[in-house]
Amino acid sequence: MANPDTETQNKIQQLQILEQSVQNLNVQKQQFQMQLTEIESALEEIKGKDSAYKIVGNVMISKKVKDIEEDLNSRKELITVRINSLENQEKKVKEKISAMQKDVMQALKK
Repeated sequence: MANPDTETQNKIQQLQILEQSVQNLNVQKQQFQMQLTEIESALEEIKGKDSAYKIVGNVMISKKVKDIEEDLNSRKELITVRINSLENQEKKVKEKISAMQKDVMQALKK
């Protein structure tokens, strides 16, 4: 079995990795939140219009607003699910960090 110093050092390294993981989750969540804001802005922009343009590859095509709304709402739903998933992952990692920090602090007090 590892001596307490090595075990504590390993926990500190794990804490650093977990902290980095939380930062990565935050970056991903921010990117999805930006996409969500863009989608909501686009939905607001096409309200009350009969047709709008959609960019497909390098071409802009005219589409019915209803079709564009369906597409945007579908993407909005998917992004919302991803954001919720990232938030749940972040919560679990933070709980793990909190528990591990308590262990490390107790070990360092000895």
